[in-house]
Amino acid sequence: MSLAPGSLLAQVRPSNTTAATAFTAVIQTEILRVVIANTTGSAATFRLFHDVGGSTYGGSNALAWDVSIATGAINDALQAYGSGSGFTLLPGDTLGVRTSVNSALTFNLYGVVASSR
Repeated sequence: MSLAPGSLLAQVRPSNTTAATAFTAVIQTEILRVVIANTTGSAATFRLFHDVGGSTYGGSNALAWDVSIATGAINDALQAYGSGSGFTLLPGDTLGVRTSVNSALTFNLYGVVASSR
């Protein structure tokens, strides 16, 4: 199983349980995969958000809400199997993340950015 088409765009491990920006698009970006790893000894939940042109995260822009990940497990939250099958962030759009346990989850965001030429 290949975990990630595209390149690693961001990797974040929130140290608290407040929603935080994981990635801000500066040029058009296609998100192909989000892999979340739980490296702690207990289950944790996550939330994932896409805010158009801002960084306010809540139920109205949630992609995933309180999804549980067992200890030592991963969640392949969003899967696209090649360029053109993901979702697009325009300049200023953000992806936000939230975890239920401090420093429990590592979020890995993969994708491709548009050519700036």
